[in-house]
Amino acid sequence: MGLTWAESYLGRVRERVGDTDTLLFVGARGVIIDDDQRLLLIQRSDNHRWAIPAGAMELGESMEECAIRETWEETGLRATSLTPFAFYTSYTYTNDWGHTYQQILMSFRIHTWEGELQRVTDESVDAGFFPLDALPGPKSFIIAETLADLESFESTGRMIVK
Repeated sequence: MGLTWAESYLGRVRERVGDTDTLLFVGARGVIIDDDQRLLLIQRSDNHRWAIPAGAMELGESMEECAIRETWEETGLRATSLTPFAFYTSYTYTNDWGHTYQQILMSFRIHTWEGELQRVTDESVDAGFFPLDALPGPKSFIIAETLADLESFESTGRMIVK
């Protein structure tokens, strides 16, 4: 659906600087909870963990546009109404390929969307809506924190900044 890793901004930067330097990862995630209080998750094609649709920004893109694009690329659903609820800047992680990134990431609650869920895409091997108390595993480590931050935002109206 979208760019390959090698074509992406982050892929091109990683190719130039090599595998050892920590890079800034600027991106967004899109949280969809349907009317039955089920969370949309994808099973990533790279590590097979269940995750919230997310990814890195491309040049010229806003964080909101990134959340819309990443959700569409990974699920076939196009967000039509979304609200930012959390901004993360202090997390550094190393992925399965030994690449280290400091994340600068905005989480968006997607209220409305259009299209039909694609369970398999270039970036996912499965996708679906799951009850919040019965999420599949293995899970991405950020799901619980993201849901807690969304709950805090919805109860206080204050953006979460970490």
